[in-house]
Amino acid sequence: MFSSKKGYVVVLGIASMIGLTFCTKKDQVINVTPAGETNILLSQKISSAPTIDGNVDAVWNTATKLEVIPEVPNPGNGLFAGYIAEQYPATVRSLYDDQNIYFLVEWNDASNNPVQPWYFNPITQRWAQRANSRQFDVNGILTKEGMGQDQLAMLWNIDHSTSKFPAQTCYASCHLFSPYKNYAGQWVSNRSGNHYTNGANEKIDMWWCHLNKDLLTNQMDDQYQDWAGGPATTDTVGGSGNGRHADDLVPPSPFTTSYVNTNTNVSNGPFNNSQSLKLDGTGASVNVPKWVIPDGTGKLFYSATDTLPGGPAKKITGVSSAGVLTYADGTIDPTGNSDYADHDGTAPQVGAKCIPAFISAPFTAGRSDFTAMGIYNGSGWVLEFTRKLKTPDQLKQDIDFTNGMVDGQLQDQPFGMAIFNSSNYQHGIKPNLMLKFSK
Repeated sequence: MFSSKKGYVVVLGIASMIGLTFCTKKDQVINVTPAGETNILLSQKISSAPTIDGNVDAVWNTATKLEVIPEVPNPGNGLFAGYIAEQYPATVRSLYDDQNIYFLVEWNDASNNPVQPWYFNPITQRWAQRANSRQFDVNGILTKEGMGQDQLAMLWNIDHSTSKFPAQTCYASCHLFSPYKNYAGQWVSNRSGNHYTNGANEKIDMWWCHLNKDLLTNQMDDQYQDWAGGPATTDTVGGSGNGRHADDLVPPSPFTTSYVNTNTNVSNGPFNNSQSLKLDGTGASVNVPKWVIPDGTGKLFYSATDTLPGGPAKKITGVSSAGVLTYADGTIDPTGNSDYADHDGTAPQVGAKCIPAFISAPFTAGRSDFTAMGIYNGSGWVLEFTRKLKTPDQLKQDIDFTNGMVDGQLQDQPFGMAIFNSSNYQHGIKPNLMLKFSK
């Protein structure tokens, strides 16, 4: 469900509550659990914690596996074309102790692609990035595989604040993609798949792992969803403000769409390796890589430390109309150089020197509540992650599993989950799951 860019992009597939041609909480179609299947994830109490390293420790054998099949829905507007009805079967296990909760999720995946690498197009003589989803011709024939991200997401109800969450989980927050109708019955253009809840006091915790990015720092991203101003902000059904936010962002009072960042670290987590420069210094503005490690091969990402003074990465300062990139003490001429080419076809091939799309950096403060590690074993993902049952959160942006304990027993928590297969927003969803704590 996550959609694209702006730092918190990609919509928590999980919560994809996907409306048909437009979205309200009343007309969403909820995928119920088929007869004969269980929706209960039983979390087993343990005294010895697993090591979060992507390897399945023996302690996980004490946990019951929940088998789920997230499926890509059809919103009815072509948004998920090329992915509709795909299924991503997975198993989920959970453990907990007095301080922390642990999860192990495993699923098959035939490929682990680079994330939107840069390449040079000799026809346009422009630098570009591979698309984050599959590309089709006018006849619907696949022309190129997408190079988006493998992702996993979960949604949880914060302090039982979202009234419809127990019955609807993912579908309890609205997710607007391509055109939808406003109160006047007019069609409104895409709002980038924004999520928002139904009321000013409703919040949903959004756990989001970009496996190709976040795990480089042994983390996953901690975010949340809120009301985003509701219908008073705009005339759209339920409000069209983007209710998806990274933890530490808070709405001002009175409400505006400009959220205040309580964390002073402005480079929080992975960031894009992109910038806009003018051709030959004075021409049209074009997008090009911001950093490059000259002659670096097999680079799927750069690290933030690579870009520090004295590091191997060089900042691109100019681009010619022929596509030649300039940095402090050299140039990169892609003309006739297959290393920087985008290989046509459906195979996800890239040149040996293709420049990565992002810079790896750790999450801090409220976004850093998770320790996570995943291993791609050649046929699929093994993902382990953990966080405290009650985080240090003071902003009501995290679920507190200790809230509402009865006689020392943690209470059931509904949730939903989503899996993305090398895509930006197309995802399979599995709503209406229930976490139960075993003594």
